Amino acid sequence: MRTVKVSDVMTRDVVSVRPSTSLLDCAKIFVKKKVGSIVVVDKKRLVGFITQGDILWALTKKSITDLNKIRVIDISRRKIATIKPDAILDEAIKKMKKLKFRRLPVVSENKIVGILTIRDILTYNPEMYPELDELQQIKEETEKLKRISRAKSREYMHEGICEECGVT
Repeated sequence: MRTVKVSDVMTRDVVSVRPSTSLLDCAKIFVKKKVGSIVVVDKKRLVGFITQGDILWALTKKSITDLNKIRVIDISRRKIATIKPDAILDEAIKKMKKLKFRRLPVVSENKIVGILTIRDILTYNPEMYPELDELQQIKEETEKLKRISRAKSREYMHEGICEECGVT
């Protein structure tokens, strides 16, 4: 197997905001773009990193009206683990495991060039984690057992007219 670099797998279209963006606007971007994290960039330089969890944390501490007043840089992480685009993918995976991060900004010459996520890694090579297939099977079996349990607890009516569809 050839050596895979981070730049081969990373997402290049990074969703970013300026430090002055309000948390409310940032939350709207999360919903619109369907992403789990947003990088805070000032003149192409990475200055912060914010996740959906950070927004939820802010919601528990402040009211929704305050979200329009709080700037993204006020709650974003400033100490950010990054990786270079020419780093080997295995190195990035080890770093993500060690730090327990699901995403790493990819930085070259102090400028953000992409983001590496667990989804990127698994999309590239799903065989890297054979236990994920087993986990998926367990989830499917659990859901199946729940459906069977719900079906057994229902009472069936064998005669009469269905109030919803009118079928006898």
